[in-house]
Amino acid sequence: MSNSPIQIQLIQPDDWHLHIRDGKVMKDVLADTARQFARAIIMPNLKPPVTTVDLANAYQGRIEVNLQSLGVTGFTPLMTLYLTDNTSVDEVRKAKDAGIVGFKLYPAGATTNSDAGVSDIKRCHAVLEAMQAVGMPLLVHGEVTSAEIDIFDREAVFIDQVLEPLRKNFPELKIVFEHITTKQAAHYVRDAHTATKNNIAATITPQHLLMNRNAIFAGGIRPHNYCLPVLKREEHRVALLEAATSGGPRFFLGTDSAPHAKGAKEAACGCAGCYSAFNALGLYAEAFDGIGKLDKLEGFASFFGPDFYSLPRNTKKITLVKQAQSIPAELPLGDDTIVPLRAGEAIAWTLA
Repeated sequence: MSNSPIQIQLIQPDDWHLHIRDGKVMKDVLADTARQFARAIIMPNLKPPVTTVDLANAYQGRIEVNLQSLGVTGFTPLMTLYLTDNTSVDEVRKAKDAGIVGFKLYPAGATTNSDAGVSDIKRCHAVLEAMQAVGMPLLVHGEVTSAEIDIFDREAVFIDQVLEPLRKNFPELKIVFEHITTKQAAHYVRDAHTATKNNIAATITPQHLLMNRNAIFAGGIRPHNYCLPVLKREEHRVALLEAATSGGPRFFLGTDSAPHAKGAKEAACGCAGCYSAFNALGLYAEAFDGIGKLDKLEGFASFFGPDFYSLPRNTKKITLVKQAQSIPAELPLGDDTIVPLRAGEAIAWTLA
């Protein structure tokens, strides 16, 4: 009888929502991501934000320099622009011609480096019309930011107050409801009627598949489990897991891996974001395996994202092994260190 560990092969996945920051920390973040993924959509919320094609081209150039210094080949950054109240229709057309894959909607104040985000979506109607016309996706951080709305309700309220009116006004606009966290969002995307066959989708993170909000408070404050949108109740985690493992093409992988130095997380006002890039695929495999749905992982991780973005599927294969791996307590991050998701614990799956 063989004692060899269980293995599964997948077409190499992509990460459809990733933060790699800038400066010295970028190289360390890229190394973790490029080890697993063939492509990644790069978030534009730098300081200052990436609001124009020229800024995106410069950012991509810095990414490529770091990839070369790592000796990495075969990894493609997919660039996005940060939508603001002042984004122009001409910039949309220029972005389309330049191969930018989408514009990111951050409601002002919703998350890290979102202060320059959109104050009122009505200010962007001309730009959204132009995006709809050229087939440019809108990538949405789906939370309202009104102080009177409870933080655990902000995604559900966003659906009613922003997303549904947006889709009625722009029925052919391609929308990615990013890092969804609630039963309401999962069911909304699953059941959405669309003007075209494939114009709304959602990404789901590993932390929202594996943890509920108790993980932030287990035995005390757990700052490395704190992210935005914040973890929700168990019923919402279950609904997300059902969506991710359903085989439905509207749901695909997006880690929202968000690096912050250890000191910035373990602070009186700690930053939001979980760093899952170190072994993201192992975390997703654990979530799918936990309910006996490993056969659904390849579609979620490797197929549905490129299909939605009208990009070719990858052809290279990778192997995941069901073999315990210990996650380090800390990792290098430029001149600092970072605490990865599940630090100091063993996870069941790892990349061969």
